Amino acid sequence: MGLNTKSKQDLEDFKSYILIEKNFSQYTAKAYYADVLAYLIWLGEEECEGVNFSKVREYLHYIQVYNYKKTTIARKIASLRTFYKYLHREKKVENNPAENLISPKRPRSLPKFLTTDEIEQILGNINIDTPAGFRNRTILELLWASGMRVSELSGLNFGNLNLDNNEITVFGKGAKERIILITDRAKNYLKNYIETARSLVAKGYTVPPFTDDSPVFINKTGYRLQTKMIRNVINDIVEKIELPKHVTPHMFRHSFATHLIENGADLRVVQELLGHASISNTQIYTHISMHHMKEVYEETHPRA
Repeated sequence: MGLNTKSKQDLEDFKSYILIEKNFSQYTAKAYYADVLAYLIWLGEEECEGVNFSKVREYLHYIQVYNYKKTTIARKIASLRTFYKYLHREKKVENNPAENLISPKRPRSLPKFLTTDEIEQILGNINIDTPAGFRNRTILELLWASGMRVSELSGLNFGNLNLDNNEITVFGKGAKERIILITDRAKNYLKNYIETARSLVAKGYTVPPFTDDSPVFINKTGYRLQTKMIRNVINDIVEKIELPKHVTPHMFRHSFATHLIENGADLRVVQELLGHASISNTQIYTHISMHHMKEVYEETHPRA
């Protein structure tokens, strides 16, 4: 089945839009692109700009045979909504035919987090005797201290740093700018990395003097460190210490929020630090806190 030429161009323009203007992560953009591509392939030679609500709904009925999880179906609907919202903004369609699609209710599981001891165990097992090792320790110190997303950390430039005030400016989902705070410990690691380790990470490569637009974290060839490498760093450490958890960079973010709330932080403050558009996204961490408290209670109370 062929792909309509005009629809194919719409898809490529949409990809640029979600990556550049909406600042979607590479992972999310790739998923949205794949979702829309599958839909356009199903349409074949029919132009995506000419379909109505019934046609989009017909596609959703068609993919039921694949028995996708509810979360996958919900994402595919979100992809189509965003795609047609973009086309409507560009005045290529009169309305969004995917706007009224009903997403399946997704089971809301509690995010997994690390205890303070587990985080310190991970940090303490990073070999900081090499430039790359010191960089890796700095990265995890920052994730733990700030709650920033791994994509935000990868995208840091020197112009984003205000270390005199323990502040870093990041650009989150939807290219929304916010200021995050870091601890003195994380700041000291970051300063030492910049002053000593950074220029040594890229062995055999000349690292030019940095400007405001230069990446803070670089790989062994001197280019910006990508999120996949950061995930690999965590995987290697967790495997080494045999921690019985599947640890991801996002777990540092969950842990940051959970421990702030457990120690009495105001929910609105945590919302601002995380960059959540809605406080309902932040409220889930109060449930984690209560769940954790119940576990501690049942483990320690003599009559529990």
